[in-house]
Amino acid sequence: MRATVLCTALVVAAACIPVDRKPPASDVADTADASSPADTVAAAPVPAPSPAPLAQGASKVLTVAGFSTPESVLHDSVQDIYFVSNINGSPTAKDNNGFISRLRPDGAIENLKFIEGGRAGATLNAPKGLAVFGDTLWVADIDMVRGFNARTGALVDSVKLDSAVFLNDVAIAPTGAIYITDTGIRFDDVSNVLHPGPDRVYRIGPDRKVTVAARADSLGWPNGITVDQMGKRFIIVSFGAAKTVLAWKPGDRSAHAIAKGPGQFDGVEMAGARLLVSSWADSTVSAYETGQEVKVITGVPTPADIGYDAKRNRVLIPIFGGNRVEVWQLQ
Repeated sequence: MRATVLCTALVVAAACIPVDRKPPASDVADTADASSPADTVAAAPVPAPSPAPLAQGASKVLTVAGFSTPESVLHDSVQDIYFVSNINGSPTAKDNNGFISRLRPDGAIENLKFIEGGRAGATLNAPKGLAVFGDTLWVADIDMVRGFNARTGALVDSVKLDSAVFLNDVAIAPTGAIYITDTGIRFDDVSNVLHPGPDRVYRIGPDRKVTVAARADSLGWPNGITVDQMGKRFIIVSFGAAKTVLAWKPGDRSAHAIAKGPGQFDGVEMAGARLLVSSWADSTVSAYETGQEVKVITGVPTPADIGYDAKRNRVLIPIFGGNRVEVWQLQ
């Protein structure tokens, strides 16, 4: 995100990835530490699909207003509903006024404040990345990861990450191990963006044990994270000056760059074989499945943590600075 926009809007967006409720169909081995069990994504024994052709663009089909600093959109394929996280203020303030919305695929807001900080025992300060596993909706919230029942909104779990600086996006292995990026940023008294670091990826095991799965400057202010099932790896996008799209496997000492682009990357999604990334630098969503940037959607200012609706082949874009969600049909 641009520093000038961040100073005005007080945000750094996250990238979250929807995860199927049943184990998906490929393997990601997790060796985050010697005592951790392996987290695997098991694939059905079917031939790998052919690589998708280069993206040919998209058309906007819906614009839904009425949100408050929307940071992430997630498609829950089981309920066929879109969850939208709303920071509703500063991304670092523990003000307990954040909320999660339920948005229907036809554009109707089913429940603007499905989960609301300060109501029904819920605490939500500045909710960012979202992921669903089983019946639990997981939310990154500054230095906490909170779990809510995806159907009722009731709080079911929470995990404190004591040393976290700025938790951003969430991805989940089929075993239930949760991976969260820490972008490592803060704001000073006049809303300038600072980066004290460190740049990290945390792991929360199914036993709720917290470990640092990766820590390196090469993560470049890690923002969005998702599972690439076909590549048996995680994809991480950097918001910092490196302008990199990274591939990483738990246990690897460092991530490696697989593409570069305009930078200020936020959301990342796998749309089949197509790797989609949102960028604040040039207000786009681009495809990187060949390693080369192919612009798919343009003219989307402050595109935060994008989602993907596989049922309809749609990209879901929270327009952070515009308090709206745009839905684009991929061609």
